[in-house]
This record gives sequence, C-alpha cells and structure tokens, in this order.
Amino acid sequence: MDAFLNWFFAFITTMFSGIWQGIKSLFLGIVHIFDFGTYFDLFSQFQSDFGPIGWILAILSFILVYAFWLGLLVLFVLLIRKLVRYRSTVISNEDLLEEIDTLHRDVVRLTQEKERILAMKCANGIDDGVNLVLPEETDAMLVAKAATDVAAVETHPAGENNGEAQRFYRLAAVDEKYSNYQPPEYEDDVDLAQLCEEIRNFACFNSRLYYELKTIRLMIAGFASTKMILLQGISGTGKTSLPYVMGKYFRNDATIASVQPSWRDRSELFGFYNEFTKKFNETEVLRRIYESSFTDDVNIIVLDEMNIARIEYYFAEMLSILEMPDPEEWKIQLVSSVWNNDPVRLEDGKLKIPTNVWYVGTANNDDSTFAVSDKVYDRAFVINLDKKGVPFEAPETAPRRVSYEHVEKMYGEAVEKHPVSQTILDKIEKLDAYVIEHFRVAFGNRIMKQLKVFVPVYVACGGDELEGLDYMLATKVFRKFESLNLGLIRDEIKGLINFLDATFGKDTMKECIAFLRRLQKSY
Repeated sequence: MDAFLNWFFAFITTMFSGIWQGIKSLFLGIVHIFDFGTYFDLFSQFQSDFGPIGWILAILSFILVYAFWLGLLVLFVLLIRKLVRYRSTVISNEDLLEEIDTLHRDVVRLTQEKERILAMKCANGIDDGVNLVLPEETDAMLVAKAATDVAAVETHPAGENNGEAQRFYRLAAVDEKYSNYQPPEYEDDVDLAQLCEEIRNFACFNSRLYYELKTIRLMIAGFASTKMILLQGISGTGKTSLPYVMGKYFRNDATIASVQPSWRDRSELFGFYNEFTKKFNETEVLRRIYESSFTDDVNIIVLDEMNIARIEYYFAEMLSILEMPDPEEWKIQLVSSVWNNDPVRLEDGKLKIPTNVWYVGTANNDDSTFAVSDKVYDRAFVINLDKKGVPFEAPETAPRRVSYEHVEKMYGEAVEKHPVSQTILDKIEKLDAYVIEHFRVAFGNRIMKQLKVFVPVYVACGGDELEGLDYMLATKVFRKFESLNLGLIRDEIKGLINFLDATFGKDTMKECIAFLRRLQKSY
C-alpha cells in the first residue's frame, strides 16, 4: 500500500509540475517576445556593419514583426469581446424565452377563465333570457344544460317560433327594412359609352376627382369579365376614391372595409358564430352582401389596402366561388345548424352571394405589403393607377340609379354586337405560339374567356378593340414575365417587341411594349 501511495504521489506531482512548467514557459515566452532590452543589445552588436539599406530593412523588419504581434493581440481581444457579447445575447434570449413562456401560460389561463365566464353567462341567461342557474350548480351541470339547449335549438322545426333569441341582429334588421320594400324607379336610359362619360364628369364636378376616360372604361369593362377589380399603384392616385365616387353616382354608397394586417381567414370578412353567446358576429361586408339580394341596385364593396394581409388567407374562398359558372352555386356556409328565426334569405345556414355586387380591392406595392399572387392576378382584373389625374372642366352631372339588370343587358349586347374579330383571334393564336416557344408562358382558358368579354364591352364603352386587347395582354399575359429570369429572357424580349409590331402594327400595342421595355431596364 505504501508503494502505491508513493507512486501515486510521484505521478500527480510530475503531472502538475508539467502543467506549471507549461504555464511558466508560456509566460516566459511572452516575456521574451517583448524583451526590448535584449533586442536593443542584439541591434547594438550588428548596427556597426549596417549600410543605409540595412538600417531601412532593420527598422521595417522591427515594425512589421511587432505589427503582426499587435494584430494578433487585437484579434484575441476582439474574439474575447465577441464571446462575451454572444454569451450575453444567449442569456438575454433565454430570459426572453422564459418570459414569453410565462406570458403564454398567463394567456392560456386568462382564455380559459374568459371561456368559463362566457359559459356561465350563457347558461345563466344573461344574454338570452334562460332561467338563472343556482349558485350550487356545478360546472358539469352547466355543461349538460348548455348541451341540452343546443340540442333543443337544432331540433326546432323550421317556421315555428319557439322563443329563442335572434343570432343575426344586423341581417334581421335588413329583413325588417325590406319587409315592405318597393323597388325604386331606375334610370336605365343610358348606354355604356354614356355611362363612362357621366361617371367621369360626375367625379370631376362633384368631388374634384380627375380620371382619364380610359380608366373609367377599364373599370366598367373589367366588371363585365370578372367581379373583382384590383386597383394598384402609388399612393394619392385615387384608388379608393374611384369606387367611392362610383357608389355616389349609382345612388348606392360603396361599403369600404379597411383590411388589417391581422386578417388570417374568411371570418375577418364575414364574421363568425360565437358558440358561447349564441350570436353571430356580423361584419359590415356580410350585411352589405345580404342586403344586395333584396334589390337590383349596383353594389360596390371596397377592400382597402387589400394586400396589407395575404389575400389568399381571407379572400380565397370568395375568389373560387365567383369563378363558378352557375351563380346559383355562389354560396358560403355561415352556420351549421338552422334556427327558425334565421334571416329569411339564408338557405340551410348558407349565404347566397348575389350577382349585383362588384368587389374592388386597392393595393400599394411597398415594403409594408405582401406581393399579390398569380392566383389573385389571374382571377381579378388589374387596373394600374400610376399617375395623378389632370384637372379638366366637366359639366354639371347628376347621379343616376341604374339597375344591375340593365348593366348586364348592356354587357350581353356588347358581346353580341362587338365580338373579337377572327383576324384578331388568329393574331392572338400566333402570339400565343410565339410566347410558348420563347418564354414557356401560355395564355390559358381563363384569360381567353375574360378577353372575349372584356374587349367587346371596352369597345361598347367607346374604346378601341386593339387598345382593349393591348391592355388585357399587358396585365394578364406579359405580367407573368416578372417571375422569369430576366437575365435569360432579356434578348428574347427585344424579339417579342418586334413580333408585336409586325403582327399588330408598329407601336399599336403600346401598353405591352412599354411594359416589356420596363422589364428590360429593370435587369
């Protein structure tokens, strides 16, 4: 045992001696590096043999060597500071995560408390007149009572009044408003060209809003091809004001809904059913859509700053519904059950979207907004408002109540009277083949369907066939080039411009060529 202890002591002593020698050697090495006295003695021994070049090289050598060591020392200090800063950041992040976790637990606890209070309110009849629950009733009894009430609601026969509360207050008010409705006298003695002129003059004379006649024609013709218009461009060009003043002209004010960054689903647009209060939280957009089904007025709903949230999150269902060819299928499920006193125009809890509603979205393209996806661009009609209107003098123009039936009739007559000529269709086919070959981009059936409606109506509004075609191609087809690699297609764009000039006439397709040249410059 003594031999082992002696060996172990010698072993440990040798190890720590080596560690001490290493530390000592490192310290002495650093001291030797900066032993300027020794360096001065060495310099004194050799300086007598230095020539001018030797002196210069000696001084440069001394400076460079110590600059190297100084640089290493600075890097070491910076590394230490970075490690300290990183450690501080990690600790700070851990503290933040812990605080977030605590806040999350508090939110969950408060949410549960809120839900319990709402359940107690509902069960106690504070909102809907149900008999009060005695204090000694337990949570289980409250849940059972609520389930019984829901079952009773779902089994109410349609058409009977069992005394339950109204869950659609705004829509019920609309039912009451139109219970004895008498349709107004519509002023339908107007054609599309006159309609565009009057809207432009009305905006100028009454609101000092100056729009080009082409913009109004694009607006009216765009609604013929799709229910959704997207107005985009810089701020201050009158994007929101245009649908607003159109509502004033049609004697039926537009409903303007300001989109919020927090919008994530369709409930932001239509509202939602609250299971605890047994009420439907109705939005103004829902009320306007429902009310539109009672009249033949032209109705306009504006979604202001539409792309401040992702459009696909809250408006995707509407985009799909409005694409359906049969308007009878334009329905949205609001509630899953049916109450006997639900609004008269809800069918099995479904809201039917009337055809006499136009939807206008405004979009600013900046760092605070989301990019508009191809899905939205394909289904909507885009109007670019990139410059402020030029003031002009307009005659006094009164508003006019035009029926939606008359507008649809004018659209149908325009398509029959001004169909896209076969010559133009042949040129479009050639252009389609050229674009597919050189850019791998196709027109698509939806674009052709919209084109065959938009162009005739644009002509009926007083525009030119090629001008309408030019705008349609620029906003629907060539816009897709933005997603391509501009570096690879830059030379091909020049050939496309020449093809457009050769096929449709030189400088005829102004919108398309201007857009393509902007793409060339942007690379």
